[in-house]
Amino acid sequence: MTTLLCLSGLLCDDTVWQEVADELRDSAEIAVLAFPDFDSITTMAKHALECHSGALALAGHSMGGRVALEMFRLQPERIMGLALLNTGVHPVRAGEAENRQRLVDLANQSGMRALANAWLPPMMGATEDRIAEVLPRLQAMVERSTPASFVAQIRALLTRPDAQAVLARIQVPTLLASGDRDTWSPLAQHELMREQIVGSILEPISNAGHMAPVEQPHAVASALRRWLVRLLV
Repeated sequence: MTTLLCLSGLLCDDTVWQEVADELRDSAEIAVLAFPDFDSITTMAKHALECHSGALALAGHSMGGRVALEMFRLQPERIMGLALLNTGVHPVRAGEAENRQRLVDLANQSGMRALANAWLPPMMGATEDRIAEVLPRLQAMVERSTPASFVAQIRALLTRPDAQAVLARIQVPTLLASGDRDTWSPLAQHELMREQIVGSILEPISNAGHMAPVEQPHAVASALRRWLVRLLV
């Protein structure tokens, strides 16, 4: 059975993948990996490759998508498929460091609960009822992390390697997916990636924002299931 390694994003852990993974356990061997305290995307990628041997299908959410691309850059022969969710390949943009520093300052000065309350709601794109249902889980997830770990991951993002150059090298089945209401990593950003990856497919996730795997786990799992079928063709 295919080994599917689900890579978590900034301040995220198994919570983001839990419902998706539960739906896919009949289709793949599922493992979830998070990166607390890591301060380098390349180090994250090397750690993931060392933790799991053999051929891998990778599903990366947000920062995890960048980790997946770095894993492909390092050991393309081991990667049998890529699913890149709510992510991007652009370099650091004007104002990004300052915006991220404001969140770091909030975490250091007021704690992780204050960070969760400020950071999470603007990312969500589901209905109000659905957001009310899942937001407490995401807030608890952020609160389990620490300001020091957040600082390390922010450093990793601000020193991220060039992922743009990897896209043209990808020749494995690739899924691109994002919430249709994701303003952090919008569908248009994924369309630009799709144009550079031969044979890739873009699937919008309706009524979802940046946390699509939590907001709409069934839709995300269905998209991943269709992608997994392509790996076996």
